[in-house]
Amino acid sequence: MLAALIPLFNADMEVHGYCVFAQRENFLLNSLHSGSLQYDNASAIEGFDIIENVGISTLADDRDIFVPINHVALFSDLSVQCKAPPERIVLILDSKITPDEMYVNRIHTLKEQGYRIAMQRLPLKRLGDYRDILLLADYMLFDPHRLNMQKAKQLFDRIFPNLKLCAIRVDSRSEFEALAYWGDFHYYQGSFFRIPATQSDGELSPLKTTYMELLKVVNEEDYDLITAADVISQDTALVLSLLAIVNRMTLNYGITSVRHAAAMLGQTELKRWINTAITKELCSDKPSEITRLSLIRARFCENLAPVFGFGSMSDECFLMGLFSVLDIMLDRPIDEALSGIKVSDTIYNALVNNTGDFAPMYHFLLEYENASWQEVSRMLILHKLDMDAVYEAYLGSLRWYRDLISVA
Repeated sequence: MLAALIPLFNADMEVHGYCVFAQRENFLLNSLHSGSLQYDNASAIEGFDIIENVGISTLADDRDIFVPINHVALFSDLSVQCKAPPERIVLILDSKITPDEMYVNRIHTLKEQGYRIAMQRLPLKRLGDYRDILLLADYMLFDPHRLNMQKAKQLFDRIFPNLKLCAIRVDSRSEFEALAYWGDFHYYQGSFFRIPATQSDGELSPLKTTYMELLKVVNEEDYDLITAADVISQDTALVLSLLAIVNRMTLNYGITSVRHAAAMLGQTELKRWINTAITKELCSDKPSEITRLSLIRARFCENLAPVFGFGSMSDECFLMGLFSVLDIMLDRPIDEALSGIKVSDTIYNALVNNTGDFAPMYHFLLEYENASWQEVSRMLILHKLDMDAVYEAYLGSLRWYRDLISVA
């Protein structure tokens, strides 16, 4: 199993939903036998597996979850496969689900149960044929690389005005801004929110300068606890967060100072806490998805470390994932963003130059989170990776994030 959560944004860059992209088998290994395997487990909805494993609360209380469903699984008992409230689920259908009476009746039944419907990959010339389904649908997903989005929107606004239109696979910030300017789409999906900075955006704020100083201190080899504690003391939010963590660990002892709290946590745990806490603070003026992305990447990299043969370097892999969006946090190129932190050459080369031992793992992570299953399948074979171990590494990162935000 392979599965990834892809965020859906509104025009204000706020995440209001997630789309689950899943693939049950290795794309390349099974391609030669697809004719005999294509209906194996066809009634199982892959996207539901990740929701059940992680818990719907991880995706926040009011967000939609879009899940592709095939023409066979459409007739399965959805409530058995996923206990999530139906009103949270949007089922994505494509043109393989034809406008025949049996499909229309089934969609009508699912709507009565509370599920919502989205359509994708529907040729514009067949809108009339699909009228009965489109009248039941809630969303229409468009790929701007496949058709003229402006004409498509004008057409749907005239014929099916109640459909909420979504632009998917938006690859650049300029594409997003153009679509948002004249399109007024309900959702946008794509990698545009992760486009790296190419130039500095002015000076760092005093607060971010303090955070960068602290990151520099704790990423020094055998750093000084007292120095780190003194820098933490400059920020009230960090002090309160540190005291809350240490107080949960030491119920029988009163913490007398920030230095005392730092000593109680210890060098290794303090470093991990600071790297994670500072990342959250650096993202405070960015979309919340950037915070989520950096933390899940960090844990995913850590979990992937033994899969790629870097088990003894899992802490370093954690930092690579955590700092992989530092350019977006600081609005400056990644090499400049990393220059103030004492990261290892292995991390620096992977993030800046796409070279070195960690580069293949970082490339794999990027392809995985984009649900580029053909490339992921190729790398599974090339690096002799166990698919189940990779999927468990991803699920583990989502569970860790769920637990982290539940106590924040």
